[in-house]
Amino acid sequence: MRQEVQPLIEPLIVSWGYHAPVEMATGSQFIDYLQWTGTFDPAAYLSVPAAIRFMQANAWENVQQESHELLKNAIAQICELVGLPPLYPLDSDFYAQMGIAPLPPSDLVLLKSRLYDEHRVEVPMTEWQDKQFVRISVQAYNGQDDIDALVDALKKLLPEVKA
Repeated sequence: MRQEVQPLIEPLIVSWGYHAPVEMATGSQFIDYLQWTGTFDPAAYLSVPAAIRFMQANAWENVQQESHELLKNAIAQICELVGLPPLYPLDSDFYAQMGIAPLPPSDLVLLKSRLYDEHRVEVPMTEWQDKQFVRISVQAYNGQDDIDALVDALKKLLPEVKA
């Protein structure tokens, strides 16, 4: 970048060099402001021990297994609702806490919009090789009530948004 325009560039993320002490400054405000942004910042690496302690203290293997079971049940319920088979064996290790369930031909844009607007359910929907899917991600903060909200909303909306 031309040096005469470098002072015009402000970082989107404030780096450690924004107010760098003299002994750490490079002599270029441009480099000091921008050299350690985003993923180059070591803070993420330094937080790993705390994350490991958190996972150990909260029996994270159990949380992962409970999330997987919720997802498995969600996919099974949606497959039963739409009368389509799952794309992979539900008792397999092809998925963990994120998976997809098939949908019948629908107006996906309208379905996604109505899911959120009317039911406050936010899920990605996609089409691939002329087939449609809902992608479900189950995390520690999700519960059966979230799965029920999705399935109940699909029961109501799918007949109304057929392609």
